[in-house]
Amino acid sequence: MHIGTKLYTIFNGKPVGKDSFGNCYFESKCPDKNGKRKRWVMYKGKAEASKVPPEWHGWLHYTFDSPIVAKKQAWQVDFLPNLTGTDLAYFPPGDSRKGGHRDKATGDYEAWKP
Repeated sequence: MHIGTKLYTIFNGKPVGKDSFGNCYFESKCPDKNGKRKRWVMYKGKAEASKVPPEWHGWLHYTFDSPIVAKKQAWQVDFLPNLTGTDLAYFPPGDSRKGGHRDKATGDYEAWKP
């Protein structure tokens, strides 16, 4: 986190809430000339925009006046940030990072010949 953002938050920010990842959300104490209050997030750990859950994303972008936490449906999975570049990233079968072996081709593929 940059020292400038930290100082700006101390002097101009009003805390609004915290998400399950530990990110803290703020809005400015005073509205601007258009009557809007600036909104921002202080990330816990590395600043990564994909760590913002959907309910807070809508609030940050002025879609909602407050974060909306909808009842989780049985078919929904827990929210995860972008895992690209981590050990938990998805690698398709046959990828060298997953052993490099994949099922034999079934013969239904024919290469294009110009």
